[in-house]
Amino acid sequence: MNNRSNLRKMTELAIFITIILVMKITGLSSIPVGPLVMTFTMVPIAIGAMLLGPAEGAVLGFVYGLTSLYDAMTGASAMTGFFFQISPVHTIILCVVVRTLVGFLTGLCFKALKKIDKKKIWCYYAGGLMAPMFNTILFMGYIVLVFYKTEFVQNLVSKVGAANPFMFIILVVGIQGMIEWLTGLVAGGTVAKAVAHALKRDN
Repeated sequence: MNNRSNLRKMTELAIFITIILVMKITGLSSIPVGPLVMTFTMVPIAIGAMLLGPAEGAVLGFVYGLTSLYDAMTGASAMTGFFFQISPVHTIILCVVVRTLVGFLTGLCFKALKKIDKKKIWCYYAGGLMAPMFNTILFMGYIVLVFYKTEFVQNLVSKVGAANPFMFIILVVGIQGMIEWLTGLVAGGTVAKAVAHALKRDN
């Protein structure tokens, strides 16, 4: 019975990994917005982390992180490509480690919220929101921590007129971040709740 359960979880994890890769290949994963990209990959990561658990959420975040690192190494992303030229190690942490942590934290926090929300009314929506929220906070936070003094970031600081690192994050992320958070909240929460109910995992 345990082997069957593990096989099922591995199969489901493989499905989510495939979804992330297909979204990347088809261009459905993100939309370029200024120096950043509006990413929708956090939706399947959030759903997978909620349905499968923190470890599986970390795997999904890791896979997405590898695609992000690929963009940095090939120059497909202007910003992370610039960062990679400055520090490959910090760029790997930014693209891969941070995204892995996003998936893990989403799954971990959802487990805690699921115990609080006895009727399972809002925990899935909170979980759907957490992935893009953690991604924004950790990704931009690491940029400010490590790359804030670089020419690329300082040009952005001057362009948006940010008085400090906190305002820089707010002004650069802006509406794009709100759309990502809202998409995660609505799409991620709704789909995860529906699938959990269909698979009888909402108890």
